Amino acid sequence: MRPMSRAVLVTGASRGIGRAVAEMFAAHGDRVALHYASRRAAAEEAYAGLAGSGHVLVHGDVSTPEGAAALVDAAVDGLGGVDVLVNNAAANVAHPLDRTSFEDWQNAWRQVVDVNLLGAAHVSYCAARNMIEREVAGRIVNIGSRGAFRGEPDHPAYGAAKAALHAMGQSLAVHLAPYGIGVASVAPGFVETERVADRLTEDVRQQSPFGRVAAPGDVASAVHYLASPGALWSSGAVLDVNGASHLR
Repeated sequence: MRPMSRAVLVTGASRGIGRAVAEMFAAHGDRVALHYASRRAAAEEAYAGLAGSGHVLVHGDVSTPEGAAALVDAAVDGLGGVDVLVNNAAANVAHPLDRTSFEDWQNAWRQVVDVNLLGAAHVSYCAARNMIEREVAGRIVNIGSRGAFRGEPDHPAYGAAKAALHAMGQSLAVHLAPYGIGVASVAPGFVETERVADRLTEDVRQQSPFGRVAAPGDVASAVHYLASPGALWSSGAVLDVNGASHLR
């Protein structure tokens, strides 16, 4: 029998990994709240292409506490609650220390941390409280990064925020386990998306012995598994999804 449709909120889902994740859940019969911040046209296109019905398009700025709370409220209103949260929304801007002014350095750190870490923390808080109030054995899956372990020399705030995101997920995994809520993270390497297209050189592709970078669907498959009922005992895990390009 087909499992009961779950209510799934995916942040930053207008394109790339987020869109692939939203499509994966929808294809398996779940109802998706597809979130976007600024790319309305791309989000509407992604939303229109979702399989099934009962989906909702939500807009909001995860970089502020008010925006994070509002987008969860919109998902709850549209879907009747949140059973699964995928924290995918991210910001990244190059800021190599030796070529960045102190002012730009501060701005880069604030921008990246506000979205990648604090945004995920605030959305997780609101979604988890909804799960607790509804007594739902929900799931939270964070999109982390290989850079949290391998280092991001030109994007240090990104690497640091993703490392903190992994740690936050593990702390929440322990705290939320008594409520039956599982929390895990994936740590992708480079993924074939518009956002990093200019960085996908042949050298980058050869970092993996498979000779390529991930497709968005590779990451979406891992996320879908970690959100499944059968993955409860993987709560607290950080799953490497990097094609053996970095082993630890």
